[in-house]
Amino acid sequence: MNFNEVLCVIGGFGKFQKILYVWICLPQIFLAFHMLVSVFTGAVPPHLCRSTWPSAGIPASANFNLSLVSAADAQSDLSCTVPLNHSGAVALDVGQHSGSCQGGWEYSTEIFQSTIVTEWDLVCDNANMNNLGSSIYMFGLLVGAVVFGSLADKYGRRIIILINLAIQAVFGVGAAFAPNFYVYTALRFMVGTSISGVIMNAFVLGTEWTGSKQRMLAGIITDYFFGFGYILLAGVAYFIRDWRKLQLAISAPGFLFIFYIWVLPKSARWLMANDRREEAWELIRKAAQINGKPLTKDLEMCQVYKIEEKPEVTKKHSFIDLVRTPTMRKQSLIVFYLWFANVLVYYGLSLNISDFGMNIYLTQMIFGLVEMPARTITLFTLNRSRKFSQLAFLAVGGTACLLTIFIPSELSVMKTVLAMIGKFGITASLSIIYVYSAEVFPTVIRQNGIGIGSMCARTGGVLAPMMYLLRSISPHAPMVLCGLCPLLGSALTLLLPETANKPLPDSIEDVEGPKLSEEDDGVKPVIFEPSVRKTGIADSTRTD
Repeated sequence: MNFNEVLCVIGGFGKFQKILYVWICLPQIFLAFHMLVSVFTGAVPPHLCRSTWPSAGIPASANFNLSLVSAADAQSDLSCTVPLNHSGAVALDVGQHSGSCQGGWEYSTEIFQSTIVTEWDLVCDNANMNNLGSSIYMFGLLVGAVVFGSLADKYGRRIIILINLAIQAVFGVGAAFAPNFYVYTALRFMVGTSISGVIMNAFVLGTEWTGSKQRMLAGIITDYFFGFGYILLAGVAYFIRDWRKLQLAISAPGFLFIFYIWVLPKSARWLMANDRREEAWELIRKAAQINGKPLTKDLEMCQVYKIEEKPEVTKKHSFIDLVRTPTMRKQSLIVFYLWFANVLVYYGLSLNISDFGMNIYLTQMIFGLVEMPARTITLFTLNRSRKFSQLAFLAVGGTACLLTIFIPSELSVMKTVLAMIGKFGITASLSIIYVYSAEVFPTVIRQNGIGIGSMCARTGGVLAPMMYLLRSISPHAPMVLCGLCPLLGSALTLLLPETANKPLPDSIEDVEGPKLSEEDDGVKPVIFEPSVRKTGIADSTRTD
């Protein structure tokens, strides 16, 4: 009996699993906080160079009133340079030669009391530092995915989740007291690594305890909690407008997760795969009891038997097999691009909501609300067609983003509505790619395929904040990119196979067809002999 059959007996999604998902979903709220807080902590308020005014030598509080300056002026050369006349004195004629701002900047406090931008003057020549800091944080997610993914396979899901929750709380609180931008960025990088450690391993822990029929629904449940955190952040940021206090407010509650030491279970599937069978069966008995399905004597006997494998030579596979054969290469490269494009546009829209012209808090809440129906609709479309669901949502998202460039800045509501539709399409597409890519790759290289796909996604996350540097070329360039990338992905999806209601491919030959010989690309079946001895549970329960 393998572990899937054991789950069928004790309940694939009973009371035990539902309690487990409560513990898995709660941190998702705080993950959303950390992922999106830079929308507020890194916001750039309207600002002007103090030396712009002739009386620059007088304290700014005595002569500087930013509310008297139009928003257009605050974003013009007046915010970064000082107009000079021929004698070198400050002049009000912006058309004359300009010098760099030496007197510092005055920032509007109408919306924000303080941000990292106002505290460390991340404007004008230093404006790119803000985007760079966001990219370094996203790079932390990439590093965390690589490091904590392998550590979890070695030491277990539970311990890595606990360690990362601790890292998240400690370094998150530390960022609230950062003395300068460089320390702040380093601390946020560490928070980013912990985000990946929690997201990946919490999802895997839940999946390994859940029956196959309930896995898609259970995965969507965690997404809902991330969306709830998305919405809740708008309210928290609205009431806390000082960046240090906001950073502290989203990080300090992380210390409450210390009680997970006592309530978060290990993965019985992982324990079995690592020959820790007694611990695994102890957890299985506990889960069966909580689910109201105590183990029968026949099932209890399974733990004292071990089916011995007959040695058989099997072909080893690696990531090279993803691109070695023509069909596999085509499908792999398309899926990798879809991962990249989805995450690039998702965070490109999520982290730059101030560009749409509406109230930043209202826009954040709307973008969070959009996540709920976007994730829900995929539950109904996925069973009909993976291929056309992916294609349609990418097309909707890309087209909506592209249309925003034709809307005048005065029509901020219409621009926000189009951006919201774009966010809807990309969010739904991002939910689908998880399922679709797992079905496109054959079993023998599925883990390699999803792993590289995840790395491509994180690369998109790293580039998302940097994408807005293209505004120096054209103010519409970022949204053009947000539109064209999904539309290209939609077209490429036409080249992928339909996988809905079809058996999963096991070998590369299943993908390439009979033209490849089993010797070159297939996998010879492993034969098991029912030679039984009383040394432990069946090896067929191993998942490694």
